[in-house]
Amino acid sequence: MAGPSEDVLGLALRAYRCGQESGHFRNPYLTVVDHSLPSSEPRLWVVDVRSGDTVLEELVAHGKNSGLHRVSSHSNEPGSKQSSLGVFRTDETYVGRHGYSLRLSGLERGWNDRARDRAIVIHGADYVSARFLGGHGRLGRSWGCPAVRPGVSRSLIDRIKDGGAVFIYYPDEDWLRTSSFLNCDGRLARR
Repeated sequence: MAGPSEDVLGLALRAYRCGQESGHFRNPYLTVVDHSLPSSEPRLWVVDVRSGDTVLEELVAHGKNSGLHRVSSHSNEPGSKQSSLGVFRTDETYVGRHGYSLRLSGLERGWNDRARDRAIVIHGADYVSARFLGGHGRLGRSWGCPAVRPGVSRSLIDRIKDGGAVFIYYPDEDWLRTSSFLNCDGRLARR
């Protein structure tokens, strides 16, 4: 597995360390999603921060109103059907409309802190598959959730649930400059 680019992985590990020092993360797995890549390429990786090994590489969908093949915009607004970027914590699992799913809490005010209100979760979806990709040249899109292949969703969720970190990257200069997880000074408040 190739894993995320060196630059994106470096940012994700910096954010993880900051959040771990602040008590946000207790699970040793870091999920990295790179929204600068097209949906036709694997752009979700799970990294074991203890060993530094990439243990999973997958396709992942983005929000319907964030762009067609590539992400062009993000939102934190309810009803936007866009993806959010930034640092999230994995919380509890549940069984809902999309089957076994994982709730995410957005940890960055103004960027993703409405994730719970928006029901942004990790779940399996039939539109995330080689078959859909072959017929459309892109993956289907969610209502803002990082949806994955149904065949991998349960094992992915079970590995990263309960206090893991999800780092959704996009080269947004405002976010890169203002993220408290990327510009950690040791005083990040626990939420």
